[in-house]
Amino acid sequence: MRAFSLVATFAIAAGLGLGATWLAVTKSRGMDLVRAGAWEGWPRSGTTQADPYARAFVARSGELPLELADGLLFLARQDSAGKGLDGRCDIRISGRLPQARLWTLTVMDGKGALIDNGAERHGFTSAEPVYSTAGDLDIVLSPRAHSGNWVPTGARHDVQVALRLYDAPFSFASGVVDAAILPTITTEACP
Repeated sequence: MRAFSLVATFAIAAGLGLGATWLAVTKSRGMDLVRAGAWEGWPRSGTTQADPYARAFVARSGELPLELADGLLFLARQDSAGKGLDGRCDIRISGRLPQARLWTLTVMDGKGALIDNGAERHGFTSAEPVYSTAGDLDIVLSPRAHSGNWVPTGARHDVQVALRLYDAPFSFASGVVDAAILPTITTEACP
C-alpha cells in the first residue's frame, strides 16, 4: 500500500509538472511581457536575454522573432475595454502610432494564421492607409466592407491583431509602456 501511494504521488507530480510546462510553452510567449493598453509585447524574445519560456515558444512555433534593435511585435487579443476580439463585429483601431521607420498591422485568426478573404487583404503597412489631417490612424476590422481603411475578418469568432514597429525608438527599462503611445481598439457593432 505504501509503494502504491508513493507511485501515485510521483505520477501526479509528473503529470502536474509536464502539464504546467506544456501550458507555459504553448500559451505564453515568455515572461518578459510589456503591456500598453490592449497590446502586449515581448521586447527581449529575439535577443540573447530571452527567458527560457520565450525560447521554448520560438522553438516550438518556428516563428522568427524580431531583434529589439530591429523592431517590436505587439499583439492584441482583446479590445481596450478587455473584451475578446470577435471578427463577426466591427472593430475600430484608432489613434496615433509611435514613431517608427515602418510599421505593419495584420489581422489573424486566434492561432496566428492569416484569414482567407475575397479581398485578399490581411492588413496594412505604414505606406497604405489614409491618415486623418491630424496624422491619426483609423482602421476598421469587419466581415462587411467599409469605406476607408478596412481589413476583412472573415467573420471569424476569435481574431487577433499584430502590430509590428520597425526601427522604433523605445525604452523598456521600466517594463511599462504608456498605453497612450499605441492606438485604442474599440468593438463597435456586433450582429
